[in-house]
Amino acid sequence: MNHLVQRIATALTARGAMLAAAESCTGGWAAQVLTAFAGSSNWFERGFVTYSNAAKEEMLGVRAETLARHGAVSEEAAREMALGALSRSRAGVAFAITGIAGPSGGSAAKPVGTICLAWALRGGAPRSETRHFAGDREAVRRQAVERALAGVLELLDESPRRA
Repeated sequence: MNHLVQRIATALTARGAMLAAAESCTGGWAAQVLTAFAGSSNWFERGFVTYSNAAKEEMLGVRAETLARHGAVSEEAAREMALGALSRSRAGVAFAITGIAGPSGGSAAKPVGTICLAWALRGGAPRSETRHFAGDREAVRRQAVERALAGVLELLDESPRRA
């Protein structure tokens, strides 16, 4: 993941932009990976670990209606998490991760390994996706962090002047 972090650091620094993270099932793993990079205080603004639904509502402004209607593991919730991270920080770019890392907690509709991610630029519409990762809890979480970081880089590459 170090290569992704290096590229994110370069892209954010070139834009003078800061990044915020909103994490649920990864429990701060993405923020840890980002802040393990020397100089990250120049481009990483803050992280939110919102494991419970109440934390998502209180810290990120995720609507109770969204959680009741779609669940915490949904693209709708992930988009609201990313937008909440932007509105509650000084960052210009944010990402969100929510999902079911296992080994329990899955259902037929949302099996273990279901991860919903979202990315947003300040002033823009968020994008989101759902992925299904294989492996044990650690493997699912690692893949979620890697995908979230890759998505940040994709967003920055596609929008060089907006962030």
